[in-house]
Amino acid sequence: MPRSTRRRPALMHPATEEIDLFDVLHALSDPTRMTIVRILRTEPERACGTFPVDVAPSTLSHHFKVLRESGLISQREEANRRFSALRTVDLERRFPGLLDTVLAAHALTEGAEGAEGAEAR
Repeated sequence: MPRSTRRRPALMHPATEEIDLFDVLHALSDPTRMTIVRILRTEPERACGTFPVDVAPSTLSHHFKVLRESGLISQREEANRRFSALRTVDLERRFPGLLDTVLAAHALTEGAEGAEGAEAR
């Protein structure tokens, strides 16, 4: 049986000037999406199915869609794989210092939660 020749719809990415602060903050409010952003901050690009998150593939697709439509990531397709990259330059141009500030605050929060758990033991 021949494979379908239907192509997936083109991936939509907002232009830099269209990136909305509230959409970015909403996207960053989810722990799974924060994991994706933290990893992409240290790696220039990564295949979508290779992130160490414990969610169903359909849920992961949703998280990537939220990140892409908010303007946090760009995605490209290569054969049957989709690659994601953080839009660091666009985000810095639109909201200087925001991403670094949010990631630093998140790291402090995670560190504090880990310390509290250690003290309880």
